[in-house]
Formats: sequence, C-alpha cells, structure tokens
Amino acid sequence: MPVINIKMTHEDGGATKEQKEQLSKGITELFAKTFNGRGASSAVVIIEEVNTDNYSIGGKTISQIRSETKN
Repeated sequence: MPVINIKMTHEDGGATKEQKEQLSKGITELFAKTFNGRGASSAVVIIEEVNTDNYSIGGKTISQIRSETKN
C-alpha cells in the first residue's frame, strides 16, 4: 500500500477541503499511472499543512523571511 505524504505551508486560510480532495485525487492518479495502475485503490494520501511559524531556513522562520521581503 503506497503512503504519499504531502507537506505544504498553511497560508491565507490554507487549502480548502475541495482543493485537498482534488490534490489527493490527482496525486493518486499520477501514482497509479506511473506504476502501471498499481496502488490506485489502496493509496493513502496524507496532507499536512505547516504553519509558517513552525519551520525555518537559516535560523529564521518563514514568517520572518516573508515579512522581511515585503518591506
């Protein structure tokens, strides 16, 4: 059983339920196409939205970096 983990930032209210459903369906179809139909019915897709305060690059949170680039 394939497990597909997607991590994305949670910004501007995050992805809608419909967007997540569309993403999950598209990823599952791509996986099945890539692997000749295997896994389509058993694929588990996990979508994790990460707040921009909860990860960093170079010691600065993404929130900090984005606020600096806006100025």
